[in-house]
Amino acid sequence: MTNRPPPSSGLHHVAMYVEDLAACEKFYIDLMGMQVEWRPDDDNVYITSGNDNLALHKANKTIDGRQRLDHIGFIMRKPDDVDQWYEFLKSHNVPMRTEPKTHRDGARSFYCEDPAGTVVQIIYHKPLEHL
Repeated sequence: MTNRPPPSSGLHHVAMYVEDLAACEKFYIDLMGMQVEWRPDDDNVYITSGNDNLALHKANKTIDGRQRLDHIGFIMRKPDDVDQWYEFLKSHNVPMRTEPKTHRDGARSFYCEDPAGTVVQIIYHKPLEHL
């Protein structure tokens, strides 16, 4: 595929590993004014301020250093955009971590890597499709 797919709606999603999930959730909810969007289990919570999505994932071990970023995510307007981006990036030899898939919450995404090795998620997430 040589033509770039439709543009993303921007970088509205960040995911972080945290050692104290409860304290981080309290900070973002109580202090920053965000709200819980989805809690799939005791080790993960997705929160939002209405036009973004912050995923907090409980770290399975002590995190060395200060890096806690799991991945960044670009929001797509339609599920089909995810598949178009997958084909486009793959055709440009971008390292792929996964193929596109639909998640339990209805989101559709795949993961790839930027040249520095940062994990990038291309994601359609219905609550953010208005962006």
